[in-house]
Amino acid sequence: MEGSNINNFALSFKNNRLSYCGQDCQKIPPALWNMYGAKVNYLDLSYNSIETLKGLEKFTRLEELILDNNKLADSVKFPYLPFLKTLSLNNNDITNLESLVSKLCEAFPELSYLSLLSNRACPNQLSDLDKDESDYQRYRYFVIYKLKKLRFLDSRRVSERERLEASTRGEFTRVRRPPSVTTQEPVTQVQPLTPLPLDLNALGKHKGAYGKCLYKYTGKHSEGNRFILNSDL
Repeated sequence: MEGSNINNFALSFKNNRLSYCGQDCQKIPPALWNMYGAKVNYLDLSYNSIETLKGLEKFTRLEELILDNNKLADSVKFPYLPFLKTLSLNNNDITNLESLVSKLCEAFPELSYLSLLSNRACPNQLSDLDKDESDYQRYRYFVIYKLKKLRFLDSRRVSERERLEASTRGEFTRVRRPPSVTTQEPVTQVQPLTPLPLDLNALGKHKGAYGKCLYKYTGKHSEGNRFILNSDL
């Protein structure tokens, strides 16, 4: 879907929370920022085909941004959003962790909740079958070291022990990847992911993407409940 046309049946706006999911948009429809940009503090654009975030700067009050299951790659540019605290980028095409984190540091100074599951930049078995827990832990140290205010990364809270380790080891734990090879290998299909809200009580009154929320979804990619609670585990 291009241009300013939007599917009103797929759009949900209530209590300054805007959702527009499952419409195969390659970019943010201008109609969304023209009508809602100054009002929205929560924006969910999951299950589209978004490749560029042009227009996101119009959402000047944004605190929570959900971009799961899109086509954002290493070239993506993030506008400066001084109030953004929650960012979910699960299941996109991001491979360069160091570049991504540098952009996030500059664009979102208050970022405290981040999820990168099912991107190659996040080295665990969801994105790389040859990665293990030690690879993932080094990745966590590096991200925590760079994003000083981070409280929650992927499906786990940032512990004080991790923060201490990150302060001494984080600079030396950059995740290096070998150059791409031309040999094609079978692609393993991974179920689209969203952040797992573990230890919800410890998160205080935050009601963002990492907690339970009412979710209206109109689109062809519907998969039922997107959030898993502790009681379901």
